Parts: sequence; structure tokens; C-alpha cells
Amino acid sequence: MNIILLGAPGAGKGTQGEMISKRLGIPTISTGNMLREAIKNQTALGMQVKKYMDEGALVPDELVLDIVAERVTQPDCSKGFIMDGVPRTVPQAEAIDAKGVRIDHVVSLEVDDEAIASRMSGRRVCTKCGASYHIVNNPTKVEGICDSCGGEVATRKDDEPATVLNRLKVYHETTEVLKDYYAKQGKLRLVCGDQPIEDAQADILKTIGVTE
Repeated sequence: MNIILLGAPGAGKGTQGEMISKRLGIPTISTGNMLREAIKNQTALGMQVKKYMDEGALVPDELVLDIVAERVTQPDCSKGFIMDGVPRTVPQAEAIDAKGVRIDHVVSLEVDDEAIASRMSGRRVCTKCGASYHIVNNPTKVEGICDSCGGEVATRKDDEPATVLNRLKVYHETTEVLKDYYAKQGKLRLVCGDQPIEDAQADILKTIGVTE
């Protein structure tokens, strides 16, 4: 089962992706995490995309698609995958279709901007493995320490208030139109993201036809 998760920055795509990945036994392909890893390792790609991510701007399509095209060919994607953070534009979606990548369901987590801003102010991300947390809704067991790998948990630069506003603006202007694109293909599934994490997960599983 190949799934795309859509939603504004902070809508809960990372958290839901991790949970559904474990439930279905398929990997989450998080472009954001892959790009941040490239930056951390100071690769050629990382240096190219750093300025875009620091500003909360979109990374150019060709860079994103190079990463995705390579990732979906890996053995762990043979039974399916969850895309988080890609596609972000209609041209990206068209390119993914053109490459013959089958998409079964596109789940959009619906959360209004005010709730997003409040939510992201409390978001924390592991600097080592990229796991997502929230100081209220999904805290770490030990403050400041990742449950998964023991790395340091911190606020990302692109979760700072000024950057959040810019990211929301970019989302509404550029990415939200993907809902229409996939609705026309009959693949769009709308799920309320402004509810407890477990309830949102249950709704996602139900809408993609996964029974307990």
C-alpha cells in the first residue's frame, strides 16, 4: 500500500507516519528528514538545500525528486511506503506519476492555521534520528532526550514563529492545491488532524480500508 500524507506544517504528518509505518510494516519516506541528514553530513546536496530549509522555503523540485526516486527503489519499499513531505507541488505530483510510482491513498490531515501555530511552538525534533515530539501532546519520556535513540531533542529553526508563518503561506499557495489534483484521481481522503493522536490514527486507518 503506497500512501501520501498531506497537511500543513505541524499538522501531524511525521507523528502519524511513524505510527502507521509500525502498524502496516512499511517505511515512511520523510523528505524533510532526508534533507536534514544531508545538511548534517555536509553533503553536496545538503549544502544546496540548506538555505531553502533555513528560510522555510520550498526545495527545488529536481533536488527533491532525485532523493525520492532513489528511495522508492530500495528493498524496504517493496511492500509499500508512506510519503511525508513530498509531493509539495502539482509539478512534483505529475513527475511522480510520470515515473510510474503507484499511489493508492492520499490522506490530508486537516488543521486550521491558529491550531498549527500553537502546536508548532511546542514541537521538538530529535537532532540525531529526526523523530518528532510535542511538549504537551507527545512528550519524550525523559525531557530533552529522544525515546528512540537517546539523541538530543530540540526546536528546529523552521519551527520558529516567523518561519512558521512563512511556511503556512507557502503551503496554502503551493501545496494545498494538491488536494484538488488527487481528488480528481479519486485518491484523496480527508481526516481531522485536530484531535488526539490515537483518534487521528484510527480515522486514517479506517479511511484507507485497514481494519483492526
